[in-house]
Amino acid sequence: MIKAILFDLDGTLLNRDESVQLFVANQYERLQNHLNHISKETYISRFIHLDNHGYVWKDKVYEQLIREYAITDLTSKELLQDYLENFKYFTVPFPNLLQMLESLKQQDFQLGMITNGFGKFQMDTIEALKIKHYFDAILVSEWEGLKKPDPAIFNRALHLLKVKPTESVYIGDHPKNDINAAQNIGMETIWKRSCLWETASTKYIINDLMEIPSLIKKMNHLNLLDVDNRNHNILETKQSREK
Repeated sequence: MIKAILFDLDGTLLNRDESVQLFVANQYERLQNHLNHISKETYISRFIHLDNHGYVWKDKVYEQLIREYAITDLTSKELLQDYLENFKYFTVPFPNLLQMLESLKQQDFQLGMITNGFGKFQMDTIEALKIKHYFDAILVSEWEGLKKPDPAIFNRALHLLKVKPTESVYIGDHPKNDINAAQNIGMETIWKRSCLWETASTKYIINDLMEIPSLIKKMNHLNLLDVDNRNHNILETKQSREK
């Protein structure tokens, strides 16, 4: 039976691509006096390309922007600091985030989160989404000294939640860092469909977060059926031996 549900953050609970789009547009507008030799559309599109959906850290992104567009009135450190301080004001959740978490808590599931990234920055994002209080354990890679897909960070989360891998499910958007990594320690998985990857190696796939509560019920129902079938087979074997 599933007792704990663990989540990725970026691309799973947080619509990161839309959040970044909003932040970069605002950053350009606030710093336009220093950036007006670049068009707003160029600044946004180049940032998004260099950012690569969050897989390139922003110090490298800003260093590249400074070089490419000969930005002289601002340093990459100043732009990075602006990102660290202000991104949280532009966080966009995927639809039905709060309703989904509320439903799971009402069913007494334990909830956890495992996310790669820098501790304070990720926690600022979580608090901006107003979801921190739903979670019984939150592990951020910088603070843990471990990052996905290392199995140790998954095992640490399960230890904190006091559940076995077979009693838990991990939900994420990355086929390797989320789905394969969780499966490698024996967890069930649900893939949050992403436009970045065609598919992931799991039988459970969702498009909307609100699909999760009913899917978990279905998974637990199937688990009960498996237990009943095993018990029935054991009983039949015992009876046949007694004959």
